[in-house]
Parts: sequence; C-alpha cells; structure tokens
Amino acid sequence: MKRITLILAACCMMLTACAQKSNDQTNKQSNNMKKTLVAYFSATGTTRAAAQKLAKELGADIYEIAPEVAYTAADLDWRDKGSRSTLEMRDRSSRPAIKGRCENIADYDTVWIGFPVLWYTAPTIVNTFIEAHDLSGKVLNVFATSGGSGVEGSANDLKKAYPQYKWGENRLMN
Repeated sequence: MKRITLILAACCMMLTACAQKSNDQTNKQSNNMKKTLVAYFSATGTTRAAAQKLAKELGADIYEIAPEVAYTAADLDWRDKGSRSTLEMRDRSSRPAIKGRCENIADYDTVWIGFPVLWYTAPTIVNTFIEAHDLSGKVLNVFATSGGSGVEGSANDLKKAYPQYKWGENRLMN
C-alpha cells in the first residue's frame, strides 16, 4: 500500500511539473504574440524616416496618420499667422480630418505614436487619430522629431489630455 501511495505521489508531482512547464510555454508564446504598431504623422518626411527606423528596430507594423488634405509648404509656415498649421495649433480643439482609420488597431498591444513637435507639443491631427480609435488596454508610447524641442512636453500634454490610457516611454528621434 505504501508503494502505491509513493507511486501516486510521484505521478502527481510529475503531472504538476508538466502542467507548470506547459503554462510557462503558453505564457512565453502569448508574450511573443504581442504586436506593436508605429503610427505616425509626418509633415515633411522627417518623422516618416524616424517611424520606419523605429518600426524596423521593434519589428513593428507601421501606419501613417495621413491628413485628408495634404499639407503644403505654405500650410506649414509657422511664421505666417494665417497658415493652416498656425491656425490649427492656436485652436487646441482643432481636429484636422484624417484619411481613414487603422482598421486592425485591436490587434496591437503597444502603439507608438509619432509626430513632429509643433509649438512645443503634438500637432492637433494626433488628437484626431487618438480620438478616432479605441486604444483601451494598450500601452501608448510617444516618439517625436524636433529641430529644438524635447519630447517630454508633448508627451505630458497627451497624457494630460488622455488620462484614461496607459502611457509608457517617450523618445526623441532624429
């Protein structure tokens, strides 16, 4: 009887160990299945190049936040008080229309949102993107390109505007 009890105990321990190993493998597989998206707005192509570099580094998919009406050089002239970008940035409630939506956003666990820093913050078209998508349950990271500003102010503005989301890293890229 003792022998049968010992054999049963040994079998139980082996089954427990096998189940634990199987759970560990399942957890590793689900971690490996997490997907990352690099979503970016680029006014002149600088942020596009940074987004491509980041996506390659992370093994991520890439999505362009494209304006419905493309920006011209005149639209981006920050010295012109009447330029499109100046008017949009003055009115923080401005939400420039974007072409389409990222239809498979639900597939991603992490989303990097990139943009050129304008007036020390994210362009208002970035708000259009955020508000057009359900980003619940995702980690949102910020990357930016800039000729002189850091990324921290822009990232803090987004965190303040969208406190319902989980915000992670910030990166200034060239």
